[in-house]
Order: sequence, then C-alpha cells, then structure tokens
Amino acid sequence: MGAVMTTRHTAVAVDEDAQYLTFMLAGEMFAIGIMGIKEIIEYGSLTVVPMMPAFVRGVINLRGAVVPVVDLSARFGRANSAITRRSCVIIIEASTEDGQPQDIGLLVDTVSAVQEIPAAQIEPPPNFGARIRADFISGMAKVDGKFVIVLEVDKVLSIDEMSSLAEGGQVAALDLDPR
Repeated sequence: MGAVMTTRHTAVAVDEDAQYLTFMLAGEMFAIGIMGIKEIIEYGSLTVVPMMPAFVRGVINLRGAVVPVVDLSARFGRANSAITRRSCVIIIEASTEDGQPQDIGLLVDTVSAVQEIPAAQIEPPPNFGARIRADFISGMAKVDGKFVIVLEVDKVLSIDEMSSLAEGGQVAALDLDPR
C-alpha cells in the first residue's frame, strides 16, 4: 500500500482512486475531493458583511446556520465571479485550528460532475506558471484529455488565514494615515 495522506476528514491511500467534484471557474476546470462536500446549492441572495476581505461575498442562511460564502475566483486573486443562472455554492465542512467544524460555501461558475480520478493520473503541482498560489494546488489531473487543477481545500479555505486577512482588512479600513 502507498503512503497515507491525512486530511481533516479521512485518511486516503495515495495509490487508490478517489472521487472528485469538478467545476468551472473563469474558464478553467478545478476539482475537489468529495469527502468534505456536504451539498451543492443554487446561488441565492447573500447578506453582505461589512469589512470582510473581497473574496468573502457574504453569508447565507442554510437551514438556520450562518454560512460564509467565499468567491473562489477572488480568493485566487482574480476578479469577483460574475453571477449567472449556472452559478452554484458548494457547501464544504472545514475545521478551525482548534478542530471546530465550520461550514463554508464556495461560489463557482458551474458544477460539472463527480468523477473518479485514478491516483496515477494525478501529477504533482507545477512549481511555476500557475495562476493561483502553488500551495492551493494538490495536483494536476488529466481527465478526458484536459488538465484539471486539483485543489488543496485545507489551504484554500484556511479559516485561520482568512480570519487574519479579515482582521487585516479591518485594520486597513480604520487606518486613516495616508503614508
């Protein structure tokens, strides 16, 4: 058996096939493992929360729970996603540094499919040329002749990093010194 990678949800053997949800974002195909996905919902109305980083579009009420919605395009340093009829929110369970579960919504352009991707088809992430941070990428898969960027969800949705960015945004918003 191969090496074991531990995520917050389960241990997965590297040499086994896994299922991934594929989705489009700004014309590129991405994938995330289905183990942490709770559900996929149609994009609806958001409540905007002041003084949040630009990538936090707002919050939704999901059966009585407040769920922040992260615009993945903005999280990757790009422009905010344009909302269309096909826009979806993928609800993921993330964990805080102290292990507390937190649901987070990911705004994507469109959800494609759940696909089984053999581990042999996933290559290590490139060291250069990616249009997103290298630590956000766990690998590059080839599906139907096209490359799919497999995301490292723990890094993309690091609650602690996003919290520090939010706090930095609040400090910057309050800083009136023009220097």
